Amino acid sequence: MKKILVVDDDPYILMSLEFIMKKGGNEVMVARDGTEALEIINTNKPDLVLLDIMMPDVDGYSICSYIKSTDGLRDTIVVFLSAKTQEADIQKGLALGAARYICKPFSTRDLAKEIKELLDK
Repeated sequence: MKKILVVDDDPYILMSLEFIMKKGGNEVMVARDGTEALEIINTNKPDLVLLDIMMPDVDGYSICSYIKSTDGLRDTIVVFLSAKTQEADIQKGLALGAARYICKPFSTRDLAKEIKELLDK
């Protein structure tokens, strides 16, 4: 069973993503902000992080940068889910090491398929 951390400050998105990822047979952890996400990342080392960018404390870019620059975490798959849809935002996310950058709103069916493909590699 793969460990997935879902990070989003929107409780509705958090709840639906948690449900979808559990339905896919994964162990799911949730974080409502960047600080909580970093604590979970350091204690539970998820296989994949679904990460919002715009959050009130630590933004998703900073969390991705931390993951990709930390020994023992570099192999963690990062997937951005964001309402930031400008090409520059997408390129920044991918340049930081994200495997995917998915713009909100998104298809939950397509997202589940993408996540399964990434975890099966």
